[in-house]
Amino acid sequence: MFVKNQLSNWIDGMRAQLTLPLRIELWNGQQVDLSSEAPRVTIRLPNVASARYLLTPSLSNLGAAYVEGAIEVKGKARDMIAVVNALARTSLKAEGKFARLARSFHHSKQKDAEAIRYHYDVSNEFYQQFLDPHMVYSCAYFENGDEDLASAQLKKIDHILRKIALQPGQTLLDIGCGWGALVIRAAQRYNARCVGVTLSENQYALARQRVREAGLEHLIEIRLQDYRDVRGQFDRITSVGMFEHVGLRHLPEYFTAIHNLLAPDGVVMNHGITTTDPDNGETPYGGGEFIEKYVFPHGELAHIGHVLRAMQQGALEVSDVENLRRHYARTCAIWTDNFEAHGDQVRALAGDKRYRIWHVYLAGCAYAFEQDWISLYQIVGRKAGQRSAALPWSRQHMYPAAT
Repeated sequence: MFVKNQLSNWIDGMRAQLTLPLRIELWNGQQVDLSSEAPRVTIRLPNVASARYLLTPSLSNLGAAYVEGAIEVKGKARDMIAVVNALARTSLKAEGKFARLARSFHHSKQKDAEAIRYHYDVSNEFYQQFLDPHMVYSCAYFENGDEDLASAQLKKIDHILRKIALQPGQTLLDIGCGWGALVIRAAQRYNARCVGVTLSENQYALARQRVREAGLEHLIEIRLQDYRDVRGQFDRITSVGMFEHVGLRHLPEYFTAIHNLLAPDGVVMNHGITTTDPDNGETPYGGGEFIEKYVFPHGELAHIGHVLRAMQQGALEVSDVENLRRHYARTCAIWTDNFEAHGDQVRALAGDKRYRIWHVYLAGCAYAFEQDWISLYQIVGRKAGQRSAALPWSRQHMYPAAT
């Protein structure tokens, strides 16, 4: 009876403060709508105990309850995320337990490999359900804003290759090469000699297959290797969607490693997600806690200021910075739509629980980028103190004239 009374009071409080397209279905069959319009999201509480998740509706509490099947949620993912965030903002204080807390994890080669494989080695077929045909799992580049995903991903790769001023025949190291799209493009368009490294066995196998099918084995080597074990020097280095796994305390070491692998006249481009909290805090209302538990173990986001400082500590001079936050919001929104359109196939490949994890994760990322909770920066740099002609004087080379 006590929980029922608490829930009744909570619902009355929400109705007084919010108008949400949300229906709450109770274990006894009662339905409560928080708006006069047709509900776009339904939360079903199967028993009295499940009411506690609504009483403290943090993103971690409700996300975990949905993932574990303690509550049922129906609706489009973007509507679910918008409703849950509205409940969290109204019910919770954005400080203390639900603040943008900065977490710090112990990183080692073994732990990093385990985290990478947890996230990426679901199955290649799983990722094919929502990525573009080239399987680029990072922020796309919408040059005009109206591109489809496949075009925007190729434009992103070309944008990167222009940024680093890649020249025919140069050597290129791609740290965290994914399924090989960037190195394949670099070899095809620039005849570059490329090495791509990944810790994901599934990515390694498919990337090697794609290199063979493209007839580029003479130019591209794909390795199942930690970047810390790479030796030699490279004219160009790219790292796309990888440094989020490095850890805040290890960023200077990461950039030092890149410095040591970079040729004296070389250029590096780091593309990665950052927090917009100056204190390196994660997304609010328990969003970061959910992602750590279910999606990206040991992932840590740094503020752009922290990243630039770490690059300088790693003896790299930054020459260009570009914010692509809006681009990643759109990318994640398209991934979410693709994911939902192939929901039956996703469930068959990964099971109901993983479907639910990714259902809210992708839409949650789109929301977080839209709200400026997180961002995406491409940073171009080179060895500090070099009198180099590697980069043009202006940024014009990044934006070729339309033909």
